[in-house]
Amino acid sequence: HHPRNDYYGAESASLNLTQLYRKCRPGQEPPKELGRDRDWAIDLIPKFMMFNGELTNILAHTDVTRYLEFKQIAGSYVLAAGKVAKVPSTEVEAITSPLMGIFEKRRAKKFFEWVANYKPNDPSTHSGIDLDKTSMQDVFAKFSLEPATVDFIGHAMALHSEDSYKTKPARDTYDRIMLYTTSVTRHGKSPFIYPLYGLGELPQGFARLSAIYGGTYMLDKPIDEIVYDADGKVCGVRSGEETVKAKKVIGDPSYFLNGKTEQVMEEGKVVRSICLLKHPIPNTDESDSLQLVVPQAQIGRKHDIYIAAISSTHNVCAKDYYVAIVSTIV
Repeated sequence: HHPRNDYYGAESASLNLTQLYRKCRPGQEPPKELGRDRDWAIDLIPKFMMFNGELTNILAHTDVTRYLEFKQIAGSYVLAAGKVAKVPSTEVEAITSPLMGIFEKRRAKKFFEWVANYKPNDPSTHSGIDLDKTSMQDVFAKFSLEPATVDFIGHAMALHSEDSYKTKPARDTYDRIMLYTTSVTRHGKSPFIYPLYGLGELPQGFARLSAIYGGTYMLDKPIDEIVYDADGKVCGVRSGEETVKAKKVIGDPSYFLNGKTEQVMEEGKVVRSICLLKHPIPNTDESDSLQLVVPQAQIGRKHDIYIAAISSTHNVCAKDYYVAIVSTIV
């Protein structure tokens, strides 16, 4: 493994203050009041892991979890009607939630019962819905769910970032809702977990696992060229005068721009804002960590805005500080 940086994780790294300022505000020094460099590990790309999700399963299967310690994210929130509301994680929270009125809660309850009871090989549990043919908007219509409830389910639970999912077959959204609800059921409070000391711990964990099986890891190793053979197939990488031969080369898109731009296609752009706070996010029960989803319909955008907040509880910032990272597609 030959990262060009002097830290693990490439674009998914967790940086200390000096590294963060060097990357985002070159020429500026971190303010003294932010404390020691070593107290900070700020993610460049925020990501919370689902407790029952694929990445969590991979970590458990490969036993990388022996190198990591996780902490649950305290809550999941959504902006609805201009106010921040907690996504219910228990039946009591669902009953008292301001997200829906009393009659809408009954309709939503029937929807979630259908989700939980659906069995692929038992048509009596399908309610006439074919997950591979029926569109998600037809499923919502069948249960007479209001637009605000559809927003909450589609964006805060299924975590779709825009609304095109409604016209597509329901299976993907069904699977997403099941992943969310089973993660909450298994873990309580919220479906998300997060590694102490930041997401940069994940590639470090895999590097340690790789070393056990003879892998070599060389930080701060600039890659000058991806080498191709006469047939145009990748066959290695060059760093200075050294060339390492390999049948496969894996890297982020920036490594593959040396004259072969057709291999990298731009699918969209993401904008992020990293906010260092001295207070928790308002109206979230003083939570030390959370995900807040701002559905696109609430603010007249094409894509949702995601806010991931963590704190010194997760060993990613100095005591009494919070880190909130705001992300959206532009």
